[in-house]
Amino acid sequence: MLNRIKEQKVKVFVTVAVVICFGFIRAFEKQLFYDPFLNYFDSDFKGAPFPDVDTFKFLGGLLLRYFLNTILSVILIYSLFRDVDMFKFSILLYSFFLVLLFGMFFLILEFYPEGNWLLFYVRRFIIQPIFVLLFIPAFYYQQENLKK
Repeated sequence: MLNRIKEQKVKVFVTVAVVICFGFIRAFEKQLFYDPFLNYFDSDFKGAPFPDVDTFKFLGGLLLRYFLNTILSVILIYSLFRDVDMFKFSILLYSFFLVLLFGMFFLILEFYPEGNWLLFYVRRFIIQPIFVLLFIPAFYYQQENLKK
């Protein structure tokens, strides 16, 4: 009983710490990452041309943000489920989506200048921890189904 209470406290602490870290990343995004699209998408961007972008600096900022979100998400998933296979699968999923989303992002940026709504949503998946919101319920559902 005491071990279970201690385990739950650790899960709650890690969850709160990770959510706070996500909040810090979001709160300080303008200082931490080079992203000319922050102001672009805050404005009325419908029909506006894409801003000038320093591609390497921008790629570095996007990668850093994606990796920070991925690390925090994987920590959260592992602390909630304590399953090494789920941990490995999460890393595999994040790696797959890294390649897919970055490929889509730069294809849209370079070849579809009128695709600003599409770019908005692809970028959203890169810079926000949306996948963890999808993976946690999916992994929980999978875990519960395996118990039956």
